[in-house]
Amino acid sequence: MPEGMNPSSSQSLSRGHLSVYSRSGGSLSDSPEDAARPAPAPPPGSGEDNINVVVRVRPLSNKESKAKDNFVVQFPGNGQLLLEGAPLPAGGSSPGSGNATKSRLFSFNAVFEPGATQEDVLNYSGVRRLISMAVEGFSCTVFCYGQTGSGKTHTLTGPPGLFDGQVDPQSPDHGLVCRSFQFLFQQLRERSDFHFVLKASFLEIYNEKVIDLLNPGSARKPLAVRWSKKSRGFFVENLFTVDCEELDDLLAVLEEGMRNRSVGSHGMNDHSSRSHTILTVHIAAERQMSEDGVFISRQGKLNFVDLAGSEMTKKTHSEGKTLEEANNINKSLMVLGYCIASLSDPKKKGHIPYRDSKLTKLLADSLAGNGVTLMIACISPAKSNMSESLNTLRYAARAKKIRTKPIIMMVRKGATHCHAVDVHRGPVYTPARGLHWSYAVVPRGQMAYR
Repeated sequence: MPEGMNPSSSQSLSRGHLSVYSRSGGSLSDSPEDAARPAPAPPPGSGEDNINVVVRVRPLSNKESKAKDNFVVQFPGNGQLLLEGAPLPAGGSSPGSGNATKSRLFSFNAVFEPGATQEDVLNYSGVRRLISMAVEGFSCTVFCYGQTGSGKTHTLTGPPGLFDGQVDPQSPDHGLVCRSFQFLFQQLRERSDFHFVLKASFLEIYNEKVIDLLNPGSARKPLAVRWSKKSRGFFVENLFTVDCEELDDLLAVLEEGMRNRSVGSHGMNDHSSRSHTILTVHIAAERQMSEDGVFISRQGKLNFVDLAGSEMTKKTHSEGKTLEEANNINKSLMVLGYCIASLSDPKKKGHIPYRDSKLTKLLADSLAGNGVTLMIACISPAKSNMSESLNTLRYAARAKKIRTKPIIMMVRKGATHCHAVDVHRGPVYTPARGLHWSYAVVPRGQMAYR
């Protein structure tokens, strides 16, 4: 039994400490056993995909266990999570009942119980399929969201101290990023029909300033975030990128960035991330299409976003520099929340406040653009953190309603135009080709940058 697990609240699941909800229409949940099977296709002609959301529940911490904090999360199965005794909104209790709490049931693509391992998250969250799509040329994003101390950085990169000194690439403590890099190179080795070029960058957003983690300099000079008319998206000016020919090159990028990241401590977390980070791997794939020298080039992208946790300063006892950091973290997460709320409601067709923070500028395309996105919501099972856990689950439920339109940008060398490939049927399986993607080609002028 994992630390902090209440035996009465645990149910045996077919995949151990995991609950999976398989739906038709684009779920990214996968497994080693069915990795070769086709994923469910979206409705014909829709070309759309929902943001996929999974939840990871960490064990009770030593501090919570010593305080005999109650475990208030149950796992009914089928991708569901039950939060017991969640507080009702003001005025939400029944007249005369005297009861201001109510259990809340949420449904997601997958739910990871406290006993789930780092390998479980890689295998069953949908990250493996996301990597395969990035190799195909899609823009893919994985981001972790949750309160401070909920396990976001642990899920993405591993426990504190993992990158101090000599790093063992085979350590079982490694998170999604290192494991994803290994799976990525496995995919590239299997695609000998393409020539791949990989470039990587790593940045942090600290107190609303963008800092290059691969080339921070002694002064940690902030970089500008600008709008590109060509790509119709935001980018970071003069961001340092590293050519990565081997797996060790990507691991070196991860190690360097983690060592330069801003970390602090407060009343709830001794190793608190004080900034949002974005690690990006650009995957260029080139293939010769004819003997007369015509090449097709695809530009895939894989983003790993570790959001700093939301903080209640009364509980963290932040002051001085730490308080300033907390205020900036909470401000950018509040803007992200506004964007998610607006995008998840189809009736709201007004302004989306992307420009109100550096974070939302850089996540704009991932949230409602032409990419494929996976959100990992991390929560604490402790009763003392119920309010923050409920907020995280509400945001996650809203994000699940957001729809994107994944496309591939393809460039034919020697031509004066490029084609956008829009996903209409999704992945299909044929005996001759196995699992592959079925596309409809749309001229660039007709794409309208949906």
